[in-house]
Amino acid sequence: MTLRALRSAGGPRLQLPCLAKLERVVLAMQDPDMGVKLRHQRLLITAIPHAMTGSDLVEWLAQKYGVAEEEALHLGNLVVKYGYIYPLKDPRSLLLRADETPYRFQTPYFWMSTKWPATELDYAIYLAKKNIRKQGDLIEHEKEDYSQLHKRINHAWDFVVMQAREQLRAAKQRRRGDRIVTECQEQAYWLVNRPLPGSLNVMELGPEERTRRQGARVQLGKNAGYYKQEIRFCRTAMSRTRVKSSICLEGYIKFNEQYVPHDPIMSGCLPSNPWITDDTTYWAMNAPTVSAPTKLRVERWSFSFQELLSDLLGRAQFLEFLQKEFSAENLSFWEACEALRHGDQARIAEMVDSIYQQFLAPSATRWVNIDSKTMERTLEGIKHPHRHVMDDAQMHIYMLMKKDSYPRFLKSDSYKNLLAEATIPPETKKRVFPFMRKPRHSSPSPALLPSGDHEGKAEERSRAGLEPQPM
Repeated sequence: MTLRALRSAGGPRLQLPCLAKLERVVLAMQDPDMGVKLRHQRLLITAIPHAMTGSDLVEWLAQKYGVAEEEALHLGNLVVKYGYIYPLKDPRSLLLRADETPYRFQTPYFWMSTKWPATELDYAIYLAKKNIRKQGDLIEHEKEDYSQLHKRINHAWDFVVMQAREQLRAAKQRRRGDRIVTECQEQAYWLVNRPLPGSLNVMELGPEERTRRQGARVQLGKNAGYYKQEIRFCRTAMSRTRVKSSICLEGYIKFNEQYVPHDPIMSGCLPSNPWITDDTTYWAMNAPTVSAPTKLRVERWSFSFQELLSDLLGRAQFLEFLQKEFSAENLSFWEACEALRHGDQARIAEMVDSIYQQFLAPSATRWVNIDSKTMERTLEGIKHPHRHVMDDAQMHIYMLMKKDSYPRFLKSDSYKNLLAEATIPPETKKRVFPFMRKPRHSSPSPALLPSGDHEGKAEERSRAGLEPQPM
C-alpha cells in the first residue's frame, strides 16, 4: 500500500510507520547532548544560526547506528528526501552531500506526518508569494501550476493574493537570515508534496532500499535511455531459462510425497495426537534435545542440509562427525556468523572482531579455508563492521559443508547407527484423518418443543431405546 493510497478518501493524513521511524531518527539528531552539533553557518555574507554540515550528519549517523559511511549516507538521504532536513545552499535539490554544505532541521509544522494535508489553496498562496517576490520569474512547471490553479480556484484568487502580500509584508520585518530560512523551509516542503515533473514522488513510493538486486530496473523518464533499458530488460527476460509447468508440478508432488509421512496432521502422531488429547508424549519425544531421537526425525535429516542444520540435535550429531574429520571449525564458524546476524547491534563490532581473531586471522586457532576473493571482500568489509559483513564467507563455508561433509555424513556409520537405534513409538489405531472425532448430535432444545410435550416425548424415546429391536 502506498502512502498516497491511504489518503484517497480525502481524510486527514495518517501517522505511517516509515515516517514515525524517520522522525525518531530526527529527534535523536536534535538531542542537545547526544545529537548533531549545531553552529552558525555562513551563506555568502549571511550567517545562518542552528545549522550543520552534511559531513557532520553522515558522521553522526555512522557512529550512532554503527553502520558504514555508505549506509549512513543513504539513511541521511532518506531524511532529506522526506523534508525533515533541508539544504540551504541548493534548496531545489533534496540531496545529502557529505561535505561542508549547510543544512537545517525542518520545523515540525512542515513534517510529513502532520494531520493537515497539502491543499491547493496553500500551494496557490506559496506560488503567488513567489511570483510577487521574483516578479514573475518562476520555473516552467511552476508557471503551469500557477496558471492551472488560477483557473481552478478563480473564485478565491483575491484571497490568495491578499494572503501572499500579507506574508511578504510580515517577512520584510525579519532579518535576512530568517527570511532565507523561511523560504528554504517552504520550498523543501513543496518539493516533497509537489515534486518536479519526471522525478520520483517519495510520498507515493515510500522509502527505497539501499541496494538493488542485480538486474532490477530503475525508473527513468520516458526518454531514449528509458526505452533502451526496456529493450535490454525484455531481451534478458526472453533469454532466461524457463522451467516447464509439468516439471514444476512433478517436483511439487515429489516434495509432498516425501514430507507426508512426517506431517502430524495428515499421517497422524505416534504414540498419540497432542492436539486432540491431553497426552504430551509426542512433544517430549520430539524435544530439541533428547537422548534418543525418533526414526522419522533422523530420516528427515537426509532430506536436505538445511533440515539437518535447523534441528539442534541433528546439528550436534553433525558436529561430532566433523570433529572426527578434523573440520569442526567450519560448523563453528557458520554458527558464529548466525549469531552475528541475529545479535545485538551494540555488540556487532565486538563479535566481528572475535570471529576474525578466531577463524580468519593468520594466527587463528580455528582457521577456516576460504578462497582469496572471498577473503579480500570480507577483510575490506571488516573495516566498517556490520551484521552482514560475514555473509560471503559464511555462504562459502556453507556450500563447502553441503557438497563435501554432508554427503559423507549420510554415508557414515554414525548416521547409520543413529538410524538403526532411533526409537519407533508404539503404533496406535489410526484414522484416515486423525484430527476428526466421531460426531456427536445434541438433543433438541426443550424451548423448541411444544409446552407439555417435551417430557412425554423424552419418556417415549427412553422406553423405545430399552425395548429390543425386532429382527
